[in-house]
Order: sequence, then C-alpha cells, then structure tokens
Amino acid sequence: MKRISITLPVILLVMLLCQQASAQDYRLAGGVRLGNSSPTLSTGISVKYFATDKTALEGIVSWGNRFGFGGLLEVHNKFNTPGLSWFLGGGAYVGFEDGDTYLGPTGIVGLDYKFTNAPVNLSLDWKPELDILPDINFVPDAFALTIRFTLK
Repeated sequence: MKRISITLPVILLVMLLCQQASAQDYRLAGGVRLGNSSPTLSTGISVKYFATDKTALEGIVSWGNRFGFGGLLEVHNKFNTPGLSWFLGGGAYVGFEDGDTYLGPTGIVGLDYKFTNAPVNLSLDWKPELDILPDINFVPDAFALTIRFTLK
C-alpha cells in the first residue's frame, strides 16, 4: 500500500509535465497578487512560468497577516475565447507570524486571461490552504486577483 501511495503522485506529476496540448499564450509572467488576508499566501508577488504548453509553475511571496512563500504546479486548459483558460493545481507553502511557523498543502482553481495586444495577464483564483503546523486549520476563504506583466 505504501508503494502505491508514493508511486501514484509521481505518475500524476510526470503525466502533467509531459502534456503537449497548447494552453498558454505566454511563457513567463510576474506581478502583484491581491488577496484577502486569511490565507498564508495572500497579497504579494507572483511569478508564473510555463514548463510545457499546458503546465505552469507558480511561485508566490506573500506579506498579508503572515509572511510566507509557496509553490504551485498548475495545469491550464483553454476555452474557445482567445487568451482565456482555466487552471487547477496544487502545492505547498510555509508562513511565519508572531513566532509561529505555518506549513501545509494548498490547492488552486481559477481563470487566466492574457490580453492579445498587451503584455498583461489577469488571473482570478480560489486557493484554499490546510495548515498542518502549528495546528490543523482549513482556510477556505482564499480568493485573489493577480495582475502580471508577461514575457513570451
């Protein structure tokens, strides 16, 4: 059973990274994430890099109620509207507040839009977090708008 619980996530990760369908309109983007103050990864800086046409890595450094940083692996899927896609993924974060360390997994689902005639990307997402340290605490109210400058 232990072998299955380790092997399955590795297989899923390889499948996500190897997908070749085109779902992105930019390769690298960085900007400001504007979120509510509840989650560790709220308002801060976001950098998104497409490792493949469909799979992106996003790094976030946040300074809401807590200082924190985290990483996400996201899979993007296009709509019929040019520049518009939806995405989902997951990752982990670590945060610091009042001498406590917060650590846990996070998921993400959202919409991503790249303007056709401008190097600007907008992203609207829901990113719930599960604090494992210092106590078990689910943070469901994690919504954000991200505005990024894009590079091809």
